[in-house]
Amino acid sequence: MKTYWRLLGFARPIGKYAVPYFFYTLLHAFFNLFNYVMIIPILDVLFGQEEMVHQVVEKPEFALTTGYLRDIINYIMYRQYGTEYNTIQVLLFLALFLITFSFFSNLFRYLGQRTMEKMKIRTLEKIRNDVFDNVLDLQVGYFTNERKGDIISKITSDVQVVQFCITNTLQVAFRDPFLILFYMLGMLVMSWQLTVFSILYLPVVALLIGFIVKKLRRKATIGQETYADMVSLIDESVNGVKIIKAYNDADTVKQKFRERNGFYSNVMWSMAKRQQLSSPTSEFLGITAMSVLLLFGGKLVMDGSLTGSEFIAYLAIFSQITRPLRSFTDAFANINQGIAAGERVMDLLDTHSVIEEVADPVRLETFGQGIEFRDVHFAYDEREVICGVDLVVEKGQTVALVGGSGGGKSTLSDLVSRFYDINSGSILIDGVDIRQYSLRSLRDNIGVVTQDTVLFNDTIEENIRMGRRDATFDEIVAAAKVANAHDFIMETENGYQTNIGDRGMKLSGGQRQRLSIARAVLKNPAILVLDEATSALDTESEKLVQQALDSLLEGRTSIVIAHRLSTVANADKIYVVEHGTIAEQGTHEELIAQKGIYYKLIQLQGMA
Repeated sequence: MKTYWRLLGFARPIGKYAVPYFFYTLLHAFFNLFNYVMIIPILDVLFGQEEMVHQVVEKPEFALTTGYLRDIINYIMYRQYGTEYNTIQVLLFLALFLITFSFFSNLFRYLGQRTMEKMKIRTLEKIRNDVFDNVLDLQVGYFTNERKGDIISKITSDVQVVQFCITNTLQVAFRDPFLILFYMLGMLVMSWQLTVFSILYLPVVALLIGFIVKKLRRKATIGQETYADMVSLIDESVNGVKIIKAYNDADTVKQKFRERNGFYSNVMWSMAKRQQLSSPTSEFLGITAMSVLLLFGGKLVMDGSLTGSEFIAYLAIFSQITRPLRSFTDAFANINQGIAAGERVMDLLDTHSVIEEVADPVRLETFGQGIEFRDVHFAYDEREVICGVDLVVEKGQTVALVGGSGGGKSTLSDLVSRFYDINSGSILIDGVDIRQYSLRSLRDNIGVVTQDTVLFNDTIEENIRMGRRDATFDEIVAAAKVANAHDFIMETENGYQTNIGDRGMKLSGGQRQRLSIARAVLKNPAILVLDEATSALDTESEKLVQQALDSLLEGRTSIVIAHRLSTVANADKIYVVEHGTIAEQGTHEELIAQKGIYYKLIQLQGMA
């Protein structure tokens, strides 16, 4: 129930929707009842004219009886036509009444449905916004442990299923109870004996249907998790389609999808069997009750306790009361399904970033001195990857981190931007621990260019503009020129307005890298982190990118991670990182003279 109330909290202010829905459904139920009550005078006119066509010259006193209905209709007819009116005029009058009641019944039904749909749409909008905002606020490490497809499924599919909690709440609270109440009231006025039977019988229907849908919530949870598995597999397969084809592994991937899709279909089939059983069950029980009522009511008609027209109207109303009752129980089943999806959504919403700001963070306005690592330790879960690192990057210096794969070079650069928080020690910028700075101001001063270039399915201009959203077009062009990107941009179909496709796949690797450099140039950061920025490029592209990087590095404080040692030979200081520690440090010439790890790496790359 806690999840249910939290989901409803997104509908605030709920009174904005509940109050008008209350009145709309109340009026719909009232006019809907009269659609069936009008059967009585119509049948009386057709088959019992002596009872219906008579003058009532004085307004009758109100009473909850069918006789009052006849008298008030005759009184209105008398006021309209005087003492002379016939059966056809009465039928015409009743037909107009019936049309009017039907019009208002359906009008208020439409207004109620519209209110409920607006509540659903706006509530789901709020949930999606909050969940997506929370996902983007999570630390980078969260996404290395979670399946991307599962996250996407929660934001899209699960949130969509949550609508059942929202829409069916008003239905359960107002619409169905009002319809049941008004129908019961009409039935009670016609025959209290038959209604007593109905009151005893209807809870039996509800209990049977409730038993059928009891296990739907658990099945719904399994279904949502399986659907997330399928989305994850689809995402991985689409992103890795080139590798799948290259290794002729499509059959294996297809089989995995068939297995997950088959399991999901079986879960949905199991749920559908239970859901669909409730409707025919209630209908069968309703017909059974109608049959019993036919015998019991027929006896009342024979005894004179009930007129034939009242009995037929009673049966018509009773046949309708099972619909809101069935809808009422179905709504509870759907609410359970919505809660199951809501629990997954709330689980994601309750996940908060472990990277938190202090209560009163300091703004890093200008970078003035340098960066210092003091006895820094860091672990992914239980595996320590940085083991007591000490290093200094002075302002204006280019510092290179080199060494074998898995040594911790990229992790050190991620720690500067606080993508992760260290376990112990401290990282200082201008003598202040970076955990004391606000995240926004810290990252405003840092630019990142990585080996895995991240571009978005948008225009070239918008991808570069990410570096600084308020930049003018001329500034974007200037940044592209510095990054050696302007010429190839102008050769594309629409220049800076060319859409580069998903992850920039319409461009070559070197072109994508130069766009990411242009983005960093536009940002104009005080601190620059280059993580293997040229390692995946061919010789020609590497040359162009390296020229762009040289322009970008000029006058900046830079941390450069590289496997190709030729790109960092001119660095002010080089740190050799091995097994999470600083194994060697010095300039290119000093490290060669030591004839240690760096010297061996130089020899392996044919530079010695």
